[in-house]
Amino acid sequence: MDTRDTPEGRAEEPLPTSPEQLLEHLAALGIRTVTHSHPPLHTVEESKALRGALPGGHCKNLFLKDKREQHWLVVALEDARVELNRFDKVIGSGRLSFASADRLWRHLGVRPGSVTPFALVNDHERRVRVVLQEQMLAHDPLNYHPLLNDRTTAIAAADLLRFLRAGGHEPLIVPFGEEPPDCQPALA
Repeated sequence: MDTRDTPEGRAEEPLPTSPEQLLEHLAALGIRTVTHSHPPLHTVEESKALRGALPGGHCKNLFLKDKREQHWLVVALEDARVELNRFDKVIGSGRLSFASADRLWRHLGVRPGSVTPFALVNDHERRVRVVLQEQMLAHDPLNYHPLLNDRTTAIAAADLLRFLRAGGHEPLIVPFGEEPPDCQPALA
């Protein structure tokens, strides 16, 4: 078996764009960021435990595919509810499921645990559609991994939009992820 064709075999391959190249690209667009180094984080729970008082909106990123083979990057606040069995109706896609690590590498050039809107810098063919949670954009700054999960980069919401659009990705901005009214606790 040729391990270069598996996500495990790619663990040693260099990223198509390094975090340093990404930050240079952002600077060339006139976008200011602040990056913090930390041990690798793989989950929202790990991030919550380590981040301390790091300000801003802390986010999660879901790389999905639909039954028509369209790929989607959903970016939302870390506690947002994303019900995949209903989310297709929110964004107008086919039925959604998580995309494989191999697809993640082929389309966004990052590994599991490092999914980020910044990975769209590697989607030169614009094959991935990006969905942003409307409520997330009210936070300043927003925090994402800069292609590796051993650092976090803070960026203003307006600058995130500028970055996406500069790469030819017009985001779909939709409200989602809050508890439905019937699930909220009653006030005493």
